[in-house]
Amino acid sequence: MSTVTLLPVIDAAACCAPLTREALDAQQADDLARSLKALADPTRLRLISIVAASEGEEACVCDLTEPVGLSQPTVSHHLKILTEAGFLSRTQRGTWAYFRLVPGALDAVARLLVTA
Repeated sequence: MSTVTLLPVIDAAACCAPLTREALDAQQADDLARSLKALADPTRLRLISIVAASEGEEACVCDLTEPVGLSQPTVSHHLKILTEAGFLSRTQRGTWAYFRLVPGALDAVARLLVTA
C-alpha cells in the first residue's frame, strides 16, 4: 500500500500579485499589436527616423529612396503602411508626396509599453 503525502493549502491571495495599474483591454491590445506590426520592420523604422531628422520633420518621398537603398515604389509601400497606422501624414505637392510625423503618435505607443 502506498502512502499519499498531502501538501499544505496555500492562500491563493498570497501567490497572486495585485495589478498596480490598469491592464490593456482587448481593443487596446489589438490596436497596439497593429501599430507594433507597422513599426516592426527595419526599413520603416529607418524611414520614421529620417523623416524625424529632416528639416521641419517632413520629407519628400524622393529624398527617402536613396538613404534606404530601395526603389520608389517599395519606399512608397512602406510609407503607406506607416501612414495607415497613423505614424505619418501625407501631403501631395505637384507630383511628389511629402511625409510628416503625426504629433504624439509614437508617444502613444510608448505610453502603452511603459510601466508606471
